[in-house]
Amino acid sequence: MTRPRRSLARLRRGIHTTLDGGGLDLVSRVVHGGLVVLVCASVISVVLETVPSLAQRYGLGFLIVEGIAVTGFSIEYVLRFWSAPDHTPYGDLTPMQARLRFATTASALIDLLSILPFYLGFFLPVDLRVLVLLRLLRFFKLARYSPGMRSLMAALEAERKALFASSIVLLGLVLIAAAAMHLVEHEAQPDKFGSIPDAMWWAVVTLTTVGYGDVVPITLAGRIVAGITMLGGLMMLALPIGIVANAFAEEIHRREFVVTWSMLARVPLFSSLTASEIAEVMNYLRAQMVPAGTVIMRRGEAATCMYFIAQGSVEIETSKGPVHLGEGHFFGEKALLRKTHRTATVRTVEPSKLLVLEAGDLHALMERNSEIAERIESVAKERE
Repeated sequence: MTRPRRSLARLRRGIHTTLDGGGLDLVSRVVHGGLVVLVCASVISVVLETVPSLAQRYGLGFLIVEGIAVTGFSIEYVLRFWSAPDHTPYGDLTPMQARLRFATTASALIDLLSILPFYLGFFLPVDLRVLVLLRLLRFFKLARYSPGMRSLMAALEAERKALFASSIVLLGLVLIAAAAMHLVEHEAQPDKFGSIPDAMWWAVVTLTTVGYGDVVPITLAGRIVAGITMLGGLMMLALPIGIVANAFAEEIHRREFVVTWSMLARVPLFSSLTASEIAEVMNYLRAQMVPAGTVIMRRGEAATCMYFIAQGSVEIETSKGPVHLGEGHFFGEKALLRKTHRTATVRTVEPSKLLVLEAGDLHALMERNSEIAERIESVAKERE
């Protein structure tokens, strides 16, 4: 690969890391913060623009906000499209295949639809109300910058078949409840329950527990059917809620597992372990993201855990001067092994990803793996 191509590949990888949230550097935080502010500002602008008095008074301001938002989101979309080959799931695809795969994802479609109204307005006579609706899709771009929202969307995607099945069951209950109510109430209230389609409004309102009260049964049989329908509605609403809650919890656990695994692989101490051994070690460790300048431990305090540096660096303040440790090193083990108080203060030099190992888990891990025990003991002796 020639030098220009290598430089272009590094640039593309850097852009992907910055936009995809993999970086902890200042540029990544500024870019993500700026995009979040832009999303919020544009959505608020779209909403306020529908107020006639505000649109008349601040029309130029709304237009400027829209122009800035469309420019920013267009640049973001183009850069994401260009850097898609560096996205890990597309690693085995050609650059064009990776970009086409990216373009069909839900997040990419939302990105495209959020800027499409602006460009459509130049060429097509589109209903302004439709444009407002499409512009409000920008709100869902926030899911890209929120781990919680990304996990929720992933959970919904994973359980789409179960949710679709529960929707089919709910539709069946609507039909059955509407048919039953039509049967027992159509003579008493022909204007409201004269047909099954008429009764379906009542069934939907009742099964969803909204209960507007605009259509109610007046016969004894009708009230019995209504009572059964209400109980059925409570049980049916609990079904999709349970599905989503369980899937969300599993997705959070899966993300934590993946993050910890990737961080663990960066530590040379664990590089020789098999996959099953790494999975076992992960039971003892927890991941922690630490901003730059954070004091992790202080001299003289009780020792409760040790740390492995998966990414970033720390500075140890010793009597002989500061000592810098980078990715792959560990610290805090000596006080745990000797059962003494901390002998140095440690703070992060840059944003860092750490793996934390509690005291009891350290001894359990060393008992189960002699190679790791020897390595930790050796480093502790060297630091004395």
